[in-house]
Amino acid sequence: MTSANKAWSERLTELGIELPDVVAPLAAYVPAVRTGNLVYTAGQLPIVAGELVATGKVGAEVTAEDAQALARTCGLNALAAVHALVGIDSVVRVVKATGFVASAPGFGGQPAVVNGASDLFGEIFGEAGAHARSAVGVSELPRNAPVEVELIVEVA
Repeated sequence: MTSANKAWSERLTELGIELPDVVAPLAAYVPAVRTGNLVYTAGQLPIVAGELVATGKVGAEVTAEDAQALARTCGLNALAAVHALVGIDSVVRVVKATGFVASAPGFGGQPAVVNGASDLFGEIFGEAGAHARSAVGVSELPRNAPVEVELIVEVA
């Protein structure tokens, strides 16, 4: 919970953030799975209202700044998957985020791109949003998406 002992859902309201609907799986998987006190999300693309909002490689067709905003969208989609499974207010802390960045040759700014998601988790969860992370450059992502984020959270 936040230092003021408010529910995370209240914090989202304070920030003017609305969790989107869960993105429907694109293949044979589920959006999130709970085992014990951990929830693992599937990789989330920057999909809004059922549509991929950008395509291409970061450092070529997509700027690093735009990709950072897309990573934030991926983070919101990951939180929506957590919320649909266990409720956002059951989150104890964000444990790990993994970001995949479809990178043009020579692009090395993956950490800054994935900060779009990491910063979101900090805004919402404060100290409980501090997490371990990997930011990985890849040659291709599903549907030619520029970025994908997956999340592990601890829940009560």
